[in-house]
Amino acid sequence: MCNVLLQWSQFQNRKLAKVSAMMFPLQGAQMLQMLETYLRKSLPESLKVYGTVFHMNQGNPFKLKVLVDKWPDCNTVVVRPQEQEMIDDFDHYTNTYQIYSKNPENSQDFLSSPEVINWKQHLQIQSSQSSLNEAIQNLAVVKSFKVEQTQRFLYMTTETIKKLVPSLLDVKNLPPNSGKPKAINQEMFKLSSLDVTHAALVNKFWHFGGNERSQRFIERCIRNFPSVALLGPEGTPVSWGLMDQTGEMRMGGTVPEYRAQGLITYVAYTQSQALEKLGFPAYAHADKNNKIVQKMFYNLHYLPMPCDWIQWHCVPL
Repeated sequence: MCNVLLQWSQFQNRKLAKVSAMMFPLQGAQMLQMLETYLRKSLPESLKVYGTVFHMNQGNPFKLKVLVDKWPDCNTVVVRPQEQEMIDDFDHYTNTYQIYSKNPENSQDFLSSPEVINWKQHLQIQSSQSSLNEAIQNLAVVKSFKVEQTQRFLYMTTETIKKLVPSLLDVKNLPPNSGKPKAINQEMFKLSSLDVTHAALVNKFWHFGGNERSQRFIERCIRNFPSVALLGPEGTPVSWGLMDQTGEMRMGGTVPEYRAQGLITYVAYTQSQALEKLGFPAYAHADKNNKIVQKMFYNLHYLPMPCDWIQWHCVPL
């Protein structure tokens, strides 16, 4: 650790790492490993950033980078794509930032820097801290953009909670069942995974999708991260689940003619089991009005977190 701190000090002194007057990129695998451990202490509020950094340490297939305000005891962490990846100003799926701050009320100065966030682009900010909203709304006025906030329930599987934040495990909130789904007709449905040719189908049913840019994002997720699919009698997916660059289980869906058969429950269970077997954190979100998904998570022994899943979609005026 001393060597890491010395390397950082030398690097900082040479002014090679400086991005702005306030935030710097972390360089090297050791620092990212240290950051993962550091963020783990702030779960669940740091979950979106923790999950992203976790998968950066698994190979960083989305070529992301991390900015911090200071090191090693940082207050604010921003994960974002490399500039060369953000070539489409209208692609908010690529232009996505994950943010965690110990002082979210005082984060506006950090976030206002164009070297930290490119406010001239269509972009998304993801976090589990509702207290970031004031800073983002203030910046909307200063930087002249409109912002749409989406706030949903955040869930973690009990196994992930046991591993990462055991203090949140409240067995009184678990149903008396086993946490396993009903069996499916294995003669009719075959367990498989998605390939990129299935991206259009996923895109069609994804609440945040339905366009060319979202389909490219889905294709990228399928190429780089584990997915689960149930193939129907025709050999095509009838139910599925994906994972994004933050490690979240997302974009799940079932084609209408096969709904209400417990297929997505089977997919979600299989997916979370597979991720946990790989040592990955397993978590997801649910719309606050979607009682069906909330009941599914309850029956699968996913527990709601004390903080929400939050996304801000920002569009320049």
